[in-house]
Amino acid sequence: MEAPPVPNAPAGTLYRGREGMWSWVAHRVTGVSIFFFLLVHVLDTALVRVSPEAYNAVIGTYQTPIMGLGEAGLVAAIVFHAFNGLRIALVDFWSKGPQYHRVMLWVVLGLLVVTMAGFLPRHLMNVFGGGH
Repeated sequence: MEAPPVPNAPAGTLYRGREGMWSWVAHRVTGVSIFFFLLVHVLDTALVRVSPEAYNAVIGTYQTPIMGLGEAGLVAAIVFHAFNGLRIALVDFWSKGPQYHRVMLWVVLGLLVVTMAGFLPRHLMNVFGGGH
């Protein structure tokens, strides 16, 4: 039995399949991740007024290698979200944006790699004890 044919994306749609769809998904995932980080950050910072001991205990748990890797992931999410947000604005408001959306995504990914290459070595040295 033959599979039914897959319909083509409607004309003018950039976000169905390939780079457009994955950048859309990554933008939403990074946005939600950043939101939850900020929520947790506000809550754990508020602990200092309730119980300085509890605050110190929570902050102490953040000083582990796993949390250090999480911080690196957070920075990557923020950098991607920021650069991709600029790309989305260009796609939406620049008349040639839709024509160059794939190229601009590769620029975003290149900027992400360059930014993280500048950030990660020093951060990871601090996380794993080489930067003290």
